[in-house]
Amino acid sequence: MTEASRPPVAAPDRPIPTDLDLAIIGSGPTGLMAAEVAASAGLRVAVFDQAPSPARKLLLAGRGGLNLTHSEPLDRFLPRYGAAEPLFRRLLADFPPDALRDWAADLGVDTFVGSSGRVFPVGMKASTLVRAWLRRLDGLGVTLHRRHRWTGWDADGRLTLSNTEGQTLALSPRATLLALGGASWPRTGSDGQWTGRLAELGVAIAPLRPSNMGFEVPWSDHLRARFAGQPVKSVGLSVAGPSAPHQSVARRRIKGEFIVTDSGIEGGAVYALSAPLRDAIAADGHTLLTLDLLPDRTEAEVAQRLRQRGAESLATFLKKSLGISGVRAALLREFTPVADLSDPAALARSLKALPMPLTGVRPIDRAISSAGGVALDELDERFMLKRHPGLFLAGEMLDWEAPTGGYLLQGCFAMGVAVGRGIVDRLNG
Repeated sequence: MTEASRPPVAAPDRPIPTDLDLAIIGSGPTGLMAAEVAASAGLRVAVFDQAPSPARKLLLAGRGGLNLTHSEPLDRFLPRYGAAEPLFRRLLADFPPDALRDWAADLGVDTFVGSSGRVFPVGMKASTLVRAWLRRLDGLGVTLHRRHRWTGWDADGRLTLSNTEGQTLALSPRATLLALGGASWPRTGSDGQWTGRLAELGVAIAPLRPSNMGFEVPWSDHLRARFAGQPVKSVGLSVAGPSAPHQSVARRRIKGEFIVTDSGIEGGAVYALSAPLRDAIAADGHTLLTLDLLPDRTEAEVAQRLRQRGAESLATFLKKSLGISGVRAALLREFTPVADLSDPAALARSLKALPMPLTGVRPIDRAISSAGGVALDELDERFMLKRHPGLFLAGEMLDWEAPTGGYLLQGCFAMGVAVGRGIVDRLNG
């Protein structure tokens, strides 16, 4: 049994309060954080989720170590949110990365900064944090109701849900928060089916698209057979061409690693550029990802070293002199014209700026997260729909995106704090 499929320890579902202040649909990090904030302020809160256990996507994200946030300064952190940077400048001012680490510590989960600057729980397990969090929420009086699917509203405007016994519930909370996620990892409950119901209310919704996903590359049979599954480490990546849709991202140098897959590439460095790469493919049907196979050397230094090659074979010389071997050597040969392999200047250019063609985007149900969703200008500063008082939206349902590496989760937690406070302000004032 994987960590994502193992139900966290939680109190049995309790009765739904008859005088409910806040109903939250969705038990991801945004919904649970909003529940904590609202319950701590004295509101009666119930959380509903269609899954048999809460926080399933958070548990799945933590399989390899839960990357909660990142330690880099905010002036470098905030641009990761792209067009939504102004919103997250406000959110992270109220709940910055250090506040998230303090919150985890209060749950008894200490964190540490890894070599890449990313922040993880000391035990590297999402389940430990989720168990402690559910105990806290239970202590605050938050009731959790599993296997309850949101079905909309009835003719009297009451919130409706159905359970696995075929019963339909009709509730009249003072406020409702929808935190249903996007459309990635649908087996965790984030299936995007909420779009139709909100569209019926006249809510503007941008199409849901994959984010933090892999890309398709037209590999040769040789490379696919020999190197699929292998990591490519310590390389530079950038979006090729002056017409990249997200110029601020295209000019930013990414250094990291990715994995060669049977159909293309995936991994952290690729995810950091997934938005401009996706948009370029949507516009033109293809794009280029430029690889720097020797990011710590200049092109002039590489060319000078290549001119020193004697009678050795190119493969032997590249391995001994520049450390290019294995999958990196295979990539070099895959995308470098044969004539350029014997020209030191041309080969140096390939080593420093190897054009890798991308011909497609992996589907949204294989993506880590999704872009698109409810337009931000549909909401007020409290995350309440302007035309539907009392109905709040937050999390991946909204039209924003961020790369993995701690930025995505930090955004979800910070938004949960903000919408929780907004609901408290609304109901108390």
